[in-house]
Amino acid sequence: MASALSAVDEDTQTVIVRVSSLYRTPPWGKTDQPDFLNAVAEVETSRSPRALLDLCLAVEAALHRVRAERWGPRSIDMDILLFDDMTLDEEGLQVPHPRMLDRAFVMLPLAEIAPTVMIAGRSASDHLKHLDTSAIEPVASGDWWR
Repeated sequence: MASALSAVDEDTQTVIVRVSSLYRTPPWGKTDQPDFLNAVAEVETSRSPRALLDLCLAVEAALHRVRAERWGPRSIDMDILLFDDMTLDEEGLQVPHPRMLDRAFVMLPLAEIAPTVMIAGRSASDHLKHLDTSAIEPVASGDWWR
């Protein structure tokens, strides 16, 4: 994951502003696999949402991401959760991410770095209050990705 963040940060059009702690979480969707590691990063970019997605997909490919099965094991998975106040529904790109509000492993790190960001009329922190975070374990904090 640190390699993925470093690759995004090295892009001339994208700068990582802050990164959440790193969390170990139970797998979601397909549960008969090892735990996942999750984090959320805030970036500033001059890229469009589609161009940012293309960058993320290129980084995933460079890190040998194989899309063998939905929600299955993977070396890396990068998603665009939010992009300013935009709402997009394009082939392969939905912003805000359509399932983020149901996923504690997304909302916990997001609320850590952007507690007041508004999503569907409520803050990230408020959305997090309605999710079970008991199985999520912090693994590293600070500049763990550098």
